[in-house]
Amino acid sequence: MSARIYKPAKTAMQSGLAKTENWLLDYEPASARETEPLMGWTGSSDMLSQVKLWFATKEEAIAYAEKNGIPYRVFEPHPRAMSKKSYSDNFKFGRIGTWTH
Repeated sequence: MSARIYKPAKTAMQSGLAKTENWLLDYEPASARETEPLMGWTGSSDMLSQVKLWFATKEEAIAYAEKNGIPYRVFEPHPRAMSKKSYSDNFKFGRIGTWTH
């Protein structure tokens, strides 16, 4: 049972950067999820899939995994591609691109 250490990305539903500053250690699924036939709920017999440990730094997460003998893989975060935009740029005279309205 190996673990993943990564910095979670922000969800599409959030505009801020909440829950993206810390590193997360969670376990890779050991078994596939199953659909319960009566109610249709999905579940798993893997109890480690519920464990999520948060750390302030990547080094703390690695030290915890090594101390407890947990095999792990580290996934580095991708840099955010951001460009400065202004609302008034939508209406400037020399705008590149076609108007959609």
